Amino acid sequence: MGKYVLKRIVLAFMMAFIILSVTFILVKLLPFERPIGGDAQQIAYFDKQFHLGYVFRFNVEKPELGRLLYKSPADHGVSNYYYQVPVFQQYGNWLRNIITKWDWGVSKTYMPNVAASTIIMKRIGYTIRLNIFAVLFSVPTGILLGIWAALKKNKITDHIISTMVMVFISIPSFVLISFVIRIFGYDLQWLPTSWPPDSASWGVRASGYIIPVFCLSFGSVCYYCRYIRAELCEVMESEYLLLARTKGLTRRQAIVRHALKNALVPIFPVMLSEFIGLLGGSMVLEQLYGIPGIGKLFVLSLGYKDYDILFVDMAIFTTMSLLFGILVDLSYGFIDPRIRMGAKK
Repeated sequence: MGKYVLKRIVLAFMMAFIILSVTFILVKLLPFERPIGGDAQQIAYFDKQFHLGYVFRFNVEKPELGRLLYKSPADHGVSNYYYQVPVFQQYGNWLRNIITKWDWGVSKTYMPNVAASTIIMKRIGYTIRLNIFAVLFSVPTGILLGIWAALKKNKITDHIISTMVMVFISIPSFVLISFVIRIFGYDLQWLPTSWPPDSASWGVRASGYIIPVFCLSFGSVCYYCRYIRAELCEVMESEYLLLARTKGLTRRQAIVRHALKNALVPIFPVMLSEFIGLLGGSMVLEQLYGIPGIGKLFVLSLGYKDYDILFVDMAIFTTMSLLFGILVDLSYGFIDPRIRMGAKK
């Protein structure tokens, strides 16, 4: 088991390394976009890129190196000329900077000359809290609805819940949040129409979580409901549950002691899988609701062509998704003792 876990972790980091490496090379092959700002900001940016090994700097023009990226104004009669370093040489310098100095570069457009890792660290908390609250809301709500529907199988309650689940599971979260904002934000004015600033009161900031958490977890609630209903209905029709009833247990005792316990066994791996999906879905919701998280920052960095921020953001999402995938596989072995990962025949 230990060898299997170690092997999966190594493979996950190798996969993340390959994904980020391919992304870096492809992005660097795109035409270079100059940073915004005046001469002082641009000089600071290109000097940083020079020290990181991404551009050449000369005090004379070098046409043989290709396109001139930037020419700094003459200072005491001397100008600096900046040219792009070959892509694969940049790639080697990029790996060296990350491994030796944990330097992912600086922003050139969004927050000029601010370290990309610093920008990410200031925003990652919003995304983590949003996704955690979504899980805390969706899991118990979906499980309770699934249990209710299973206990009322083929009755009017079951039909209503199943129909609502089928309808609402088809609605994308970005469509749902538009209607919720319109109804509860603008028409009824019960909730904020956008993410409250940090200077707002505690109550206003707490109410700002209601709309995005509800819309982000809505699809998961429907999924959990369907999953639990199907599992519980299958368990309730099994032979061992019939045997428990014949031994004198009431229907409630048989369901609580046996059916419900066994039906909930697979829910933990499903929770982890859904959390990975929530991470991707939060990007759109953060952008629509104005949440200053790394999901919104990912979209903004694409629009601004601020690739150093994009690399850090993508590294976080990629690593988290791969590690949670490992937890999903390992959770089967912990929940069901009959499963042993990596066991020999």
